[in-house]
Amino acid sequence: MEPYFYEPARGHGLRHDPFNAIVGPRPIGWVSTRGSDGSVNLAPYSFFNAFNYTPPIIGFSSNGAKNSLRNVRETGEFVWNLVTRELGAAMNETSAPAAYGVDEFVLAGLEKVPSRLVAPPRVAAAKVNFECKVADIVQLKSAAGVLASAWLVLGEVVGVHIAPELLKDGVFDTFGAGILLRAGGPSAYAEVRPENRLDMRRPG
Repeated sequence: MEPYFYEPARGHGLRHDPFNAIVGPRPIGWVSTRGSDGSVNLAPYSFFNAFNYTPPIIGFSSNGAKNSLRNVRETGEFVWNLVTRELGAAMNETSAPAAYGVDEFVLAGLEKVPSRLVAPPRVAAAKVNFECKVADIVQLKSAAGVLASAWLVLGEVVGVHIAPELLKDGVFDTFGAGILLRAGGPSAYAEVRPENRLDMRRPG
């Protein structure tokens, strides 16, 4: 049987766009920011990942000029907060559309704690927080050079907070943290669990 083929520019012809489901599960960019007026925003981004070791660089893509983008442009800082299974419902609450200046920490019933090196607060219940300084903001474009309504925000991680129970003999316990990932379709998520672990050594 021939593989299903489509050209994205002409539409996928399916009930739901398969792109997000194929590139997944993906880490969730749960980003807290502060605007120049002092207002706080907390929002999850499904297009998020790590891009470099030294210096450590992470990034999230804002589809549309959302409040987080406005804040990082104004202040040059953000915090990434790890989403684990027990924080899934609260994270989902912060995805609701809200006017600029509405505090999603309050909407989701989340406690703030101060960061050490940046102004935006951290999610107190998150087991890991990355304090970040903006390294670059890039408006994405097509292969033909047509600008997209999407901006990639890259940040250097300048401070890391890790819950001590997740450090086992100096190694972060990825499979014991309950990390939640964004999967396919409009509502699917996946949890990193010990029974899903697979080990392979690099050759050489």
